Amino acid sequence: MYRIGHEEIAELIKVINARDLFKINKGLKESQQVENKLSEIFCCEYPIFMTSGHAALTSALVAMGIGPGDEVIVPAYTYIATAMAVVAAGAIPVIAEIDDTLTLSPQDIKMKISKQTKAIIPVHIQGFPCNMKAIMEIAQANNLFVLEDACQADGGSFGGKRLGTIGNAGALSFNYFKIISCGEGGALLTDDREIYERALIYQDSSAVAFFGDQMNGFSTDGFCGNEYRSNELCAAVMNVQLSRLDGILADLRKNKKYIMDHLDGICKFIPSNDIEGDCGTTLAFQFETEEQARAFATAEGINGTLPIDTGKHVYKHWTPIMEKRGAFNPLMDPFKMQANKDITPDYHTEMCPETLNKLSKVVYMSINPNDNKEHLDEKIEQIKKALN
Repeated sequence: MYRIGHEEIAELIKVINARDLFKINKGLKESQQVENKLSEIFCCEYPIFMTSGHAALTSALVAMGIGPGDEVIVPAYTYIATAMAVVAAGAIPVIAEIDDTLTLSPQDIKMKISKQTKAIIPVHIQGFPCNMKAIMEIAQANNLFVLEDACQADGGSFGGKRLGTIGNAGALSFNYFKIISCGEGGALLTDDREIYERALIYQDSSAVAFFGDQMNGFSTDGFCGNEYRSNELCAAVMNVQLSRLDGILADLRKNKKYIMDHLDGICKFIPSNDIEGDCGTTLAFQFETEEQARAFATAEGINGTLPIDTGKHVYKHWTPIMEKRGAFNPLMDPFKMQANKDITPDYHTEMCPETLNKLSKVVYMSINPNDNKEHLDEKIEQIKKALN
């Protein structure tokens, strides 16, 4: 989260004074306003505001009909929640390599597709857009669902279209560490009516049929799911945060471009699938060796990080996945289900060597949208000094 202030406080006070904190109400209807704004900003027909990005991913997979006996391709570099959402649906995550953009490799997707593959989850990690043109072509050729994990890329785009709205469905995250935030929150985006109906039921099956007219006109019958329903307090904050989104992105992109332009020819950055759509949160410097990368990261004023060190974002540190512990009750564990007995991969720490190699030779520096020219010029000089 980059910006928060009195506007969010004022909106919270309005909700508290109205005393309608439940999502469905006849008062301020903050949750409905969030979904209306998401629809407008993302040009999306059916958004659902819920508790987290993981909730959105899981709800989307269930709504796509994915479950035991199915495989879902995920990148080796993403937060563990991406793979855990697949397991939560009862399916098996198939871990694929990333390419030089640090996003899911279209070439490795082709290598990992089997007759059990039902979906691909491209992850726009660090706000870097995946190659959605290539991924959509592969998916369409193989009759696969595409679920975009845009949880680190709120508002980004590829080819002029917002991330999360290119595939069959997309997930956003609004937790504390994201571009915009309400503490914890997320959203599912889709233009597919069937996915929307199933996801809405799954994410709030205990209440969606009993409050308001949420299921009016549905062709989908109710079924048992979970409770990922948000509330009016989170929605109040989110309504203000959504109004800040494009301004934050514009400043992030402006500051990132300023630094990159002043370092042109001096260093190497990772390639981008769409630099205009990149969220601008992160400078990613590329080096020939890990030793060079670590020397740069620890140089004075740099405060850089290597993505290989980011723990649960690298597949070999997804301990419950790697050790095939998909649920507390073994009968509920997809890795032990009869339907999955022939498709569970032999996970091991060196299974994606290209990913490990690439992540060990990149250094991240965070971009601050609030930095002025003086701060940016100082940062540029520190980078130049560290590179010498």
